[in-house]
Amino acid sequence: MSTGIVILAAGEAARMGEPKQLLAFRGTTLIRHTVATALSVQGAPVVVVLGAHAPQIREHLGPCLAESRIIAAENPAWHEGMGTSLRTGLRALLDAQPDISAVIFLLCDQPLVSEAVLGELIATHGRTGSTIVASEYDGTLGVPALFTRTFFPGLLALDGAEGARQILWTHRARALGVPFPGGATDIDTPADYARLQNFSSEHSTLHAA
Repeated sequence: MSTGIVILAAGEAARMGEPKQLLAFRGTTLIRHTVATALSVQGAPVVVVLGAHAPQIREHLGPCLAESRIIAAENPAWHEGMGTSLRTGLRALLDAQPDISAVIFLLCDQPLVSEAVLGELIATHGRTGSTIVASEYDGTLGVPALFTRTFFPGLLALDGAEGARQILWTHRARALGVPFPGGATDIDTPADYARLQNFSSEHSTLHAA
């Protein structure tokens, strides 16, 4: 099975007051951390969907975009909602690799995402044949989530306000959940970011001890 990854990084981050994609995290930034995590999936093409702060983020990523597996796709309709970014990313992925058999959608504001999380999504699909494998946290299913080609037409038909969760819940009976304990940690506001910094600091202290 060939799996591609689409990183959704087109949002304005209005509640943060600055591009959250560029916030510092573990010696890098949220967007670079997410790109590095995606690249940990061996051989997977990676699409980074840019929008509101495209020039700034593109400049920040710099040499990362020279990596042969990375495709930067700009979504001019980012303000219409998440669905437009999913469509932009999936179309770019299919343009690059028309025979791709599955896609994982990934957000850049879930800082605790890891190689292990993505690997488990792919391994679970391979082991079970399930056509949707989603992260399970906080009593729900969400991203990162893997969808096979069966769902590509539905994903490409999403309207602006709809995201991957719409497909997940429409086809809940066909979806398998993979535990992602840190999945509920996302960064939308300065308070969220402060909690993340405190968590990272405490975690580092515990490991040092």
